[in-house]
Amino acid sequence: MADLKRLDQSLFNQVAQQARQRDRLRCNHNLHQETDAVQRFLNVLQPGTYVRPHRHCREQKGSGFECFLVLQGAIGLLVLNEDGVLLEKEILRADGPVKGIELAENQFHTLVALEPDSVIFELKQGPYQPSLDKDFIASFPSEGTLEARQQELHWRAMFTDS
Repeated sequence: MADLKRLDQSLFNQVAQQARQRDRLRCNHNLHQETDAVQRFLNVLQPGTYVRPHRHCREQKGSGFECFLVLQGAIGLLVLNEDGVLLEKEILRADGPVKGIELAENQFHTLVALEPDSVIFELKQGPYQPSLDKDFIASFPSEGTLEARQQELHWRAMFTDS
């Protein structure tokens, strides 16, 4: 029998339920092992989740890219400079004209859940090293703070006003 990992509605529903129950309002479902050369996973985000602006840097040039493909729902993507100034705003929708995007390495970004149970397939260079995975913009609040909640509401309003 073939070793298949199905990305189906049942899995989306299961991970979305877990995301709704977590304080961070998001949940990953990894398809990779931490030591794999390529990270492949579902990331389910609920409105209200705060993703602190960050970038991915790797030792090997060009390997800090990150690719997002929205499989369900809608996600707002904000690309920022190192000072936190907005450079670009993009809506990624499972049923929209732009369903995914690839960011080059060293691009600061954040994600905003625009619909409940939004499911993203993410692809990026591995292996996963938690202490080296992200470089944050220090001027943005840490997760779990009132300031982070206010920041997320501001970002989400940027997409509902457009």
